[in-house]
Amino acid sequence: MIKLKSSHILLRALILEDLDFLELVENDEHFWYLSDTVQPFSRSVLKEYLQNAYKDIYEVKQMRLVIALHNKQPIGFIDLYDFDPKNKRAGLGILILKDYQAKGYGTEALELMLDYTFDVLDLHQIFASIIENNKNSLRLFKSFGFEEIGLKKDWRFNAGKFQSEYLLQKIMHVH
Repeated sequence: MIKLKSSHILLRALILEDLDFLELVENDEHFWYLSDTVQPFSRSVLKEYLQNAYKDIYEVKQMRLVIALHNKQPIGFIDLYDFDPKNKRAGLGILILKDYQAKGYGTEALELMLDYTFDVLDLHQIFASIIENNKNSLRLFKSFGFEEIGLKKDWRFNAGKFQSEYLLQKIMHVH
């Protein structure tokens, strides 16, 4: 049986009460380069997004879950994107607020999500794009068997300079 809960965190669907947290994260310019955002989102746009967040991954080809502590405190998001059920693959991204990084929450979230993607969604592979200087994220994904399969040079422009981005991939081998 699949679970979206570990000893310290749970992965849950977005709810309307997440509006303040969503606004905090989505309107933080430090994260904009990750999603190619160039301007802040209005509160009404984010509220509309939350009202449609229930839509099925097969319909919208993406899924965002809140990473929350057991006291319900949201600490980040974990996303599936570019969901392709025909080819059994999806992209995966994690964002955890700075105060909660390096505490094992990313490890727990990634483990839960990988179990979900392979056991429930029956995917064959997951890919991730990670900025080359994000050593912690690279180490995390590699610890779960993701392999570097390419480097996109000067891929993202952030803070006045270009950054290269690694493409990582994990293929679930069927026995």
